[in-house]
Amino acid sequence: VQLQASGGGLVQAGGSLRLSCAWSGRTFSSYNMGWFRQAPGKERDFVAAINLSGNWKYYADSAKGRFTISRDNAKNTVSLQMNSLKSEDTAVYYCAAKGPYGDAAARQTYGYWGQGTLVTVSS
Repeated sequence: VQLQASGGGLVQAGGSLRLSCAWSGRTFSSYNMGWFRQAPGKERDFVAAINLSGNWKYYADSAKGRFTISRDNAKNTVSLQMNSLKSEDTAVYYCAAKGPYGDAAARQTYGYWGQGTLVTVSS
């Protein structure tokens, strides 16, 4: 299994970015997907999760109302649309995959991780 995240970059506060994560390997539609982020000197935190079919989504409080997670099982991709970005959103963003069990917001339940993509929000 390989996860390849992309779409990060430098954006001004209030702007938007769309992150994408391409999946290759096992059957994508068999895995729940999540996005996490890690700011410098901090732990890797949960951002958003989506279930196998995409009809259930869960967000960290910091992401609610601003970020939208989605997936395309035909294209083996999961995306994170980020709007109204703030300086505190600056971090390396990681996509991750997990099986059907365990807390969707818990980092340790994810068995596969992408390499991360850097998002920098300037104020």
